[in-house]
Parts: sequence; C-alpha cells; structure tokens
Amino acid sequence: MHILHHPVEFAQHCNSIRALAQAVTFVPTMGALHRGHAELIGQACARGRCMVSIFVNPTQFNSIQDLQRYPTTLDADRSLCERLGVDAIFTPDAEALYPFPSPGHVSVTGLDSLWEGAHRPGHFQGVTTVLAKLFHLVGPCTAFFGRKDFQQWRVVQRMVDEFFFPVALEAVPCVRDLDGLALSSRNHRLTERNRQQAQAIPRALGAVAQAYTLGERRADELRRTLSSTLEGSGLSVEYAALVDPATLVPAQSQVDQPVALVAATAGSVRLIDNCWLGVDDASGLVTLATGH
Repeated sequence: MHILHHPVEFAQHCNSIRALAQAVTFVPTMGALHRGHAELIGQACARGRCMVSIFVNPTQFNSIQDLQRYPTTLDADRSLCERLGVDAIFTPDAEALYPFPSPGHVSVTGLDSLWEGAHRPGHFQGVTTVLAKLFHLVGPCTAFFGRKDFQQWRVVQRMVDEFFFPVALEAVPCVRDLDGLALSSRNHRLTERNRQQAQAIPRALGAVAQAYTLGERRADELRRTLSSTLEGSGLSVEYAALVDPATLVPAQSQVDQPVALVAATAGSVRLIDNCWLGVDDASGLVTLATGH
C-alpha cells in the first residue's frame, strides 16, 4: 500500500493506474475510520484500485474547538486500509491543499443553504472546495460516499454535474450500530447517558418509516410523528424535517419517497441522521421504534 503526501505524486499515481487501463476508485475521508468507512472502502476495492484520502479539512469546520476535537487515528486507519486492500492513502497537510493565504472556493448555491448549511454557515463551501481539489487530483474515477450525510451527497452530486467532473458517485446506505445509532467518528465522545438520549434519533426515524410503510403519505402527519418521538428525549433538536430527496425543500401535502432528516445534540456532541422512506431498508429502525 502506497502512502502519499504531496498532491502531485498522488495525481501521478492515479494517472499511472489509468495508464494500465485499470479503474480508479476513491473514498475521501477525514480519518478516524469506522465500520461505515470500511463498507465504503470494501465496495470501492471491489470495483477498482482504491484510493483513500485522509485529511481533516479545516475549511468545513465552524469552530476551532470542533476542529481541535476531531479524532486522529492515523495508525489504525492505515492498518484498516491495508487489510481491506487499499492501493494508496493520500494524507496531505493543510498547506499542501491550501497553499495560498487567501484561498479560492467552490460553492453550490441553493442546496448548500438549507438544513446543515443554515446551521453551519460555510460548511458545504468547505466540503465542495476540498472535494473539487481532490477530484481534480484523482481524475476520472468512481467516488464512494455514505448516505448518512444525505445533504452532503446531494451537494456533491450537484457540484459534479454542474462543473462536469469526470467522477461517478456511488452512495452507500448508512451503517448502524446494534442500538440503531448511525456510525460516526463523533460517537466515541458520547457518554453513556448521551448515547441513551441519542437513541431517540433512530427510534424517531423508525417510527416515521413504520408509518410510511403502513400507508401514511401526509407530510404533516409524518413530520408530527418524527418530532413527537424526539420530544422528551433530552436532546437539543436543531431540525427534524421531511424533505424532497432531490431539492431538499420541505415536503408538501402528499409525499412519495421523501427523506426524514434529523440534527440534534446529545450533551456536547452534534449528530445527524436520516432515512429515505420507501428506499432505505428501515426494518432495523422500525424494530427499534416498536421494540419488537
């Protein structure tokens, strides 16, 4: 497995693979890899020579404290990637990807101002900027993203389409722990009490998924089910929404395959989660919600 640090050598390595008529796959990460990342990497390795970037991107954080708290587990990340068959890891420093004191940026207007964009101003601009750089270095590839960050996936998809990046996106369904909590690098910061509170999120998504499966299509009723299940959990809820999967605007009246989005804080840990109703296999969430 190659360990690459400089953008030029990373680009050259990807080009050398394509010169052998071999497919390049790509999984961009910020490290602290868990089973969710392993699922992405495993699928990418099955489809081609897999590149994994590990870079804690400073421009997508809204506070220096959150950036400083982000976990770094590079040795463990390398071991996991090697076991899974990754071809190369790209681990640049910030100066390598942001060589100028006043860096330019890439924005996707519209989708980036809703939900996460409204609560974390500038977050998606940081995401799209660093991904534009990474996509430029990797070149033609298939890139794998987790659908836990549903809005991010849609924003990146819009950027790829609008700016004609030669990148095919694969969205992999959310991977969950046994208690239903979506896997996240932030979960290790949850206390036992916070984790119990956080389980209200997958319970709420399961309740909505069950209602949808039983035939409920009224957006207001589905939203009410989502919000009421979160009430009294001890979570600080930022939003609990039902949205159109393409535009991310609030779903209206009768709905077909909307996405339920939740963002909430347990203790000091901010969590996001979602369920794409009628598309995701929500049987585990429904079981959690019903207790059966």
